[in-house]
Amino acid sequence: MDQPTHTPHPPPSTIATPPAPAPTPGPAPAPASYVHGYSGQEAKRLGDQADTLAALLHAGTAYPAGSRVLEVGCGVGAQTVHLVAGSPGARIVAVDHSAASLAQARERVRGQAPGAAVEWCRADLFDLPFPDASFDHVFVCFVLEHLRAPQRALAGLRRVLRPGGTLTVIEGDHGSAFFHPDGAAARAAIGHLVSLQAAGGGNALLGRALQPLLTAAGYAGITVHPRTVYADATRPPLMAGFTRNTFIPMVAAVRDEALTSGLTTAADWDRGLTELHRTAEPGGTFHYTFFKATAVRE
Repeated sequence: MDQPTHTPHPPPSTIATPPAPAPTPGPAPAPASYVHGYSGQEAKRLGDQADTLAALLHAGTAYPAGSRVLEVGCGVGAQTVHLVAGSPGARIVAVDHSAASLAQARERVRGQAPGAAVEWCRADLFDLPFPDASFDHVFVCFVLEHLRAPQRALAGLRRVLRPGGTLTVIEGDHGSAFFHPDGAAARAAIGHLVSLQAAGGGNALLGRALQPLLTAAGYAGITVHPRTVYADATRPPLMAGFTRNTFIPMVAAVRDEALTSGLTTAADWDRGLTELHRTAEPGGTFHYTFFKATAVRE
């Protein structure tokens, strides 16, 4: 288990209308664009990804009954349902800036985990409406890669975490993708996604930087573990759930933006997607690494 034993402490009187924290010096960073968009297809992709990788990414994460857990950037609730499943007695507060995403998250949790004690809060990650030391644990998955100031976000999360509380962060790294049959056009298409995310203020290669980011944000007890996905014909659930239904659609979704930005031509893009699809067919293989970090607020 990644988390230390929970030490009870008096909870604040309310989460719905907490006192505002002292303002953080300086203006909040301008929001980065979410390169994957907010379509129904993207919501489905996020669900497929979370369900396919639940055992890989959530292994070792279980919060004690009664502990207060903040999930930041819950989106459509794709990870929330797995947090609930792994820690049924924890009191989870799920935060996102999008009212539409929160509505989808409520429906997803209601459908998959009826009766789950999840509190929903619309808020800005850089201006969280919670008192200092409000939570025993904080969980952040696939959020930092979309932020212009991930170190500042981590420092802000440290404020709402009690001394001795834990932070868990999971991020991918598109530079870790390699596959067979290899293809220059496929690698270029992935590179275009990385470039577009960077142009929008994010970082699709952030997984490799988690340890220095957490150190700079003032955390202690930092550990980072790679969580590797490898899919081939002997692992059909991963070949379908990750390669075919998660990774390839993520790349395919930025086609129009890649063409409009002049990064590629339609012919080269389509060639790259054809090469990627071959990796999910018999004889194909696909490798990708996520990075899971845990840290403590001293």
